[in-house]
Amino acid sequence: MVFDFHRGRRLRRTAVIRDIVRETSLSPADLMMPYFVVETDDQNFKKPISSMPGQFQLSLKQLELQVREAVENGLKSLILFGIPAEKDPVGSQAYAEEGIVQQAVKMIKGIWPDLVVCTDVCLCEFTSHGHCGLIKDGRILNDPTLDLLARTALSHAKAGADIVAPSDMMDGRVAAIRELLDESGFEELPIMSYAVKYASAYYGPFREAAESSPQFGDRKTYQMDPANAREGLREASADVIEGADILMVKPAGPYQDVIRMVRDSFDLPVAAYQVSGEYSMIKAAGINGWIDEKAVVLESLIGLKRAGADLILTYFTEDVLKYMGNK
Repeated sequence: MVFDFHRGRRLRRTAVIRDIVRETSLSPADLMMPYFVVETDDQNFKKPISSMPGQFQLSLKQLELQVREAVENGLKSLILFGIPAEKDPVGSQAYAEEGIVQQAVKMIKGIWPDLVVCTDVCLCEFTSHGHCGLIKDGRILNDPTLDLLARTALSHAKAGADIVAPSDMMDGRVAAIRELLDESGFEELPIMSYAVKYASAYYGPFREAAESSPQFGDRKTYQMDPANAREGLREASADVIEGADILMVKPAGPYQDVIRMVRDSFDLPVAAYQVSGEYSMIKAAGINGWIDEKAVVLESLIGLKRAGADLILTYFTEDVLKYMGNK
């Protein structure tokens, strides 16, 4: 007997059959939740982020309460962004021993020692000008910034961070951080590099959340042109050589081709950041009833896993943990 067509529907006939042949899955270990922690004396401070419904700026106490609920729902890892009480041209609170991120790391690790705490290493939330590097005559200086980034990473390590994640896109920052960490006895601390980070229009809501909008110009001299993919492989290769342990692509959804290229080119774990604009668009459509929010969220994350992401940073993490608990 000769069969003249393929019966793919045989493996789609029931929900259980579809489950057992499913190629890609999503688990709590795949998701990292971003949090915005604010330096404030008001421990009841919990400010909604207007452009990111369901997300907040949090005091240390409110961060503790938020993380506690998420851990109870299965949270495995998080990343911290800090908003200091005062900013200056050199972002000194980024690497202050008792800076807000450092305080948050100590608090979280003291309560949940097994929870993976990652820290964003950058200056933009801490500088008065909002750029990720030092400024001179209107130029963002690369090499003088590296020492401050390394000092920031070291201060996070000393506070107890499990992973440091440089997001600045200064050339050579992974090497500078790796060298200082190793010299200081933190040779086993991983670096998750924002290796392929684009100058994206999808970051708008984040800049409200982190209060990090540049006060002049833009970030196109150090973040990547969205039109370029091969350049991303050069950036990732440089970070591998400098000592990165995890490579991140940011944003995620519009750059799934780049995620796949990085996955196929390197044997390190690959992270993808589903950024604020991606979150806000799905949220807005869900709130307006235009889409099934839960279904679209899960489909978007499976798409990132299928593209090659091992770890996804997403503001939907808390929601997805609840979905998984309600199966």
